[in-house]
Amino acid sequence: MGGEWIGVSIALASSCLGGTAAAITRYLVGNADPIALAILRWGIGFACLLPTALFLRVRWPPRRDWPAVALLGLCFFGLFFVLYNIAIGFTTAARASLALATLPLHTMVVAALLGIEPLTIRKSAGVCVAVLGVVAALASGLSAAPPGAWRGELIMTGAVICMAFYNVLSRPFIQRSSALGFLTVGMGAGAAALILVGSLTGSIAVLSNLGAPQWIAGVYLGVGGGALAFILWVMALERATPTRVANTMTVNPIAAALLAAQLVGEPITPNLVVGLGAVFAGIWIATTEVKKA
Repeated sequence: MGGEWIGVSIALASSCLGGTAAAITRYLVGNADPIALAILRWGIGFACLLPTALFLRVRWPPRRDWPAVALLGLCFFGLFFVLYNIAIGFTTAARASLALATLPLHTMVVAALLGIEPLTIRKSAGVCVAVLGVVAALASGLSAAPPGAWRGELIMTGAVICMAFYNVLSRPFIQRSSALGFLTVGMGAGAAALILVGSLTGSIAVLSNLGAPQWIAGVYLGVGGGALAFILWVMALERATPTRVANTMTVNPIAAALLAAQLVGEPITPNLVVGLGAVFAGIWIATTEVKKA
C-alpha cells in the first residue's frame, strides 16, 4: 500500500502540472491551431526528454516492444492532444479539464474489460463519487459556459478514451524497460508524426508568428506540461494501478481554473468548487482500500 500511495502522490503532482498546461493552452489557442500547439508541447518536451534519458543511461524498451510503444505514443501524444487542443478551443480551460477528469471512469472500465485490473466495490465507489462531482459541476454551470461549449466537452470525452487505453496498456511496457525510456520513445514517435503532419498542413509556419509572451508560455507548456508532467505520470503508472493513477486527474480542473482566472479572466464559479469537493472525496475513497490478508 505504501508504494501505491507514493504512486498516487506522484500522479497528483503530474495532474496539477497538467491543469496549468490546460490554462496555458487556452491562453495560446487564439494564436495557433491544434496541431501547432501539439508540436510546440511535444517538440519541446521531447527535446528535454531525449538528452535526459541519454545522460541517465535509461533502460530502453526491448526491440520487440518498439512498434507497440510507438503506436501508444502516436495514439496519446498525437491523436489525444490534437483532440485536446480542439476541445479547449470550444470551451473554458476549467470545463475542459472537468471533462478530462472523467478519465478514472474510462480507465476503470477499459482495465476491467481487458482483464487487467479487477473492480472492487470501494474503488468503484470512489471513482463514481469523483465523476459525479465533475458531472454536477458541468451541468450546474451551463449558464456561464461559452456558446457551443458542449462540443468541446464531447470532443474531450473522445480524447479521454485514447488516454484510458494508454494508461491501461502502458504498464507492462514500462516494467520491461523503464519509465523514462518508455516515455521518450512514445513521445518521440508522437512528436515526429505531428511535425510531419504540421509540415504538410502549414501548421509549423504558424509558430513563427508567436510573440515573446506566447513563446514563454509555449516553453512552459513543453517543459512543465510536457516533459516534467509526463515523467511524473509514467513514474506513477510504474508504482500504482491505472485506475488509482487516473483518479488523480480529477484535481486537474483546480489548477486549470486558478491559472485560467489569471491569464484569460475565466471565472471560478461556486458549482466548480462544490463539484471538486466531491472529487477529493472520491480520490480518498479509491486510494484507501485495505487489502485483505
